[in-house]
Amino acid sequence: MMSKENSASLPRLLRVLALLLLSFTSATSINVQQKKDKIVKLPGQPANVTFSQYAGYVTVDPSAGRALFYWLIEVPRHLRPASKPLVLWLNGGPGCSSVAYGASEEVGPFRVRPNGKTLYLNPYAWNREANLLFLDSPAGVGFSYSNTSSDVYTPGDKRTAQDAFTFLMNWLERFPQYKHRPFYIAGESYAGHYIPELSLVIAQHNNGTSNPVLNFKGFMVGNPLLDDFHDNVGRFEFWWNHGLISDSTYAALNESCPHDSFLFPHNKCNAAQTRAFTEFGSIDPYSIYKSPCPATGTLENSLDQSLPWKFGGNEECIVKYTKKYMNRRSVQRALHANVTRIPHPWTPCSGVVRANWTDSPKSMLPILKQLIAAGLRIWVYSGDTDAVLPLSATRYSIKALGLKTTASWYAWYDDLQQVSGWSQKYEGLTYSTVRGAGHEVPLGQPRVALFLLRHFLKNQSLPGLSF
Repeated sequence: MMSKENSASLPRLLRVLALLLLSFTSATSINVQQKKDKIVKLPGQPANVTFSQYAGYVTVDPSAGRALFYWLIEVPRHLRPASKPLVLWLNGGPGCSSVAYGASEEVGPFRVRPNGKTLYLNPYAWNREANLLFLDSPAGVGFSYSNTSSDVYTPGDKRTAQDAFTFLMNWLERFPQYKHRPFYIAGESYAGHYIPELSLVIAQHNNGTSNPVLNFKGFMVGNPLLDDFHDNVGRFEFWWNHGLISDSTYAALNESCPHDSFLFPHNKCNAAQTRAFTEFGSIDPYSIYKSPCPATGTLENSLDQSLPWKFGGNEECIVKYTKKYMNRRSVQRALHANVTRIPHPWTPCSGVVRANWTDSPKSMLPILKQLIAAGLRIWVYSGDTDAVLPLSATRYSIKALGLKTTASWYAWYDDLQQVSGWSQKYEGLTYSTVRGAGHEVPLGQPRVALFLLRHFLKNQSLPGLSF
């Protein structure tokens, strides 16, 4: 006969068993979804691939039917992916795809051949050092979508940051092995808005938490849009002192544009900038010592008429190949993308999202000050041949933060003992230039960009010359 003591303990035991069963069922469903997202093989993929890949959608707003597309590319198995951090990469625009640029021509492991059908490996891929998570953001960009059409016509900074945060928290439930893993964010250009704004949401969420699920350590951002006024002043100065524009156009820009919005300049400023673009001639302002891609070297042939920069260089030739590849139905099936069969082609940038952008603060400097005070690791870098968001623009913006210098301006050297740029360290922020790189540093100087990443992740200063 069962004793009263054993009888009383039975309900407790049943409750424990029920909780264990619920936990097991939940974990099983998570693993099922993770397995569904695993990429078996991409069309045209080379044979010597030794890393795992996952791709798919994470819903960020069920009522609106808003879902963001991701592509996770892990560290090669022999380099122990479980021992490496997670890095989220964000491209800017606003309105440009991280799959199109970051993954396919900058830091990802694959490059598309000109035939648009086969892939080859990038020897300087960042997944040598970190597990890479590429996110198409906001909805309406790349493969990301919303079932509420107005979402695409009302995009902006705040919603983009909140959706990205919701994505990360939901994604971690699908990939619990990344919970508590060191986490960083990297990106460029308009990600100079995306990254600080997302970082602030994460930092506020983690405040007071000793062991956060999203174990955010810091970020690095290249050629960023940080502050409209200082970036405008620095851009025009760069154009003038590199001989791209006339004295009269320089004067007109300084008179009409400094206080204008970077994204949407007023008529007088727009006219002055149009004069400047005409004086540029047939160059690539994203990398001023390179010629434009033949197919995109004119206003009429520009990939995206909504963007203010009317010329495209080598990166636009490369993205043409990516566009062919990503529009193949077999590729979309392999990536678990375009599940709703959107009736229009995949494009690297969304002109609709870019043209309708709202909620773009004039300055990220107040947020940067909060993030510095929170103790995050912050690195900013500039390719020094970029005229879109040049080093002079970024230096003026950083100077406006009023930070104390801890290591004065010095030449830094890569592993071949070559000068790869210049750097200065401040309290709470490291700034570096990359010699010979344009707007997309990992495209123009891939080996040096990987060297930069290694030092960022290790929190090691870029090395000066050893005597």
